[in-house]
Amino acid sequence: MPGAIKRIGFIGIGNMGWPMAANLLKAGFDVAVCDAVPGRSAQFVQEVGGRAAGSPAECAQGADCVITILPTSRQVAEVAEGIAGALGAGTLVIDMTSGQPGKTREIAAALAPKGVAMLDCPVSGGVPRAKTGELAIMAGGEAADLDRADPVLKAMGTSIHRCGGIGAGQAMKALNNLVSAGGFLIGIEALLIGQRFGLDPALMVDVLNASTGMNNSTQKKFKQFVLSRRFDAGFGLELMVKDLSIALEVGRETGTPTPFAALCREMWASAVPLLGPGQDHTALAQLSEKLAGEALGGGNRPGGGA
Repeated sequence: MPGAIKRIGFIGIGNMGWPMAANLLKAGFDVAVCDAVPGRSAQFVQEVGGRAAGSPAECAQGADCVITILPTSRQVAEVAEGIAGALGAGTLVIDMTSGQPGKTREIAAALAPKGVAMLDCPVSGGVPRAKTGELAIMAGGEAADLDRADPVLKAMGTSIHRCGGIGAGQAMKALNNLVSAGGFLIGIEALLIGQRFGLDPALMVDVLNASTGMNNSTQKKFKQFVLSRRFDAGFGLELMVKDLSIALEVGRETGTPTPFAALCREMWASAVPLLGPGQDHTALAQLSEKLAGEALGGGNRPGGGA
């Protein structure tokens, strides 16, 4: 029976991984970090603590648990293949990537003969909640493995939802982001309609938040990142398109008709070539603005705008 998790290898200290790994250190875990960006691991150790590993295999060596949080499941598969020789029986792999459930099941099946269990535990809440350790975590895997991982997950999140077997967490995450993306898109269109009618977009956001039109975007994105013109919420546009593509993939695999979801995904995907690479997901508002021929927030309409 594998013991309690003490040593963690953390692979992928990007915008989300960095604060998540920092919270594991605060919780008392022995953490080694590794990242594809040269020098980032050393910077983390200098600023936060822990140990820097020169490669994923070195990061995984001697770990009770290996955490991956990477852009795509393809990269997770490459890392899993590279660390396989360093994983001992009883090691737990927790993939916190917003990945493809089918691919994750393949990775888990490849690790199982080594006595290595795998969980998929993608997160929601963005960089602010990653920093405070208040992420929502959607978990998939065997109950005994989830029990063992519980102290690790609770160091990073306050809302842990057991969704089912391996891949279930990632399916739930993709579907969550589908709902979030749809709410953002329809909300921006509503603000543009209102502005053209003569309503103040900021006032509209206040009314929506006091009414049935309230959603995460009206609460935490429209004023903060769109009307402010900051567009820097910390989650990339390409990553949102990836998650929407995964949601549609799950829809196809289950034979579920998804006409609105398909349109939503195509709208988000069309913004990538239009706006250029490296955009924040909140910059999607600029797609609707370009279609409407005016931006939200004023200064672009006769008479000064709203």
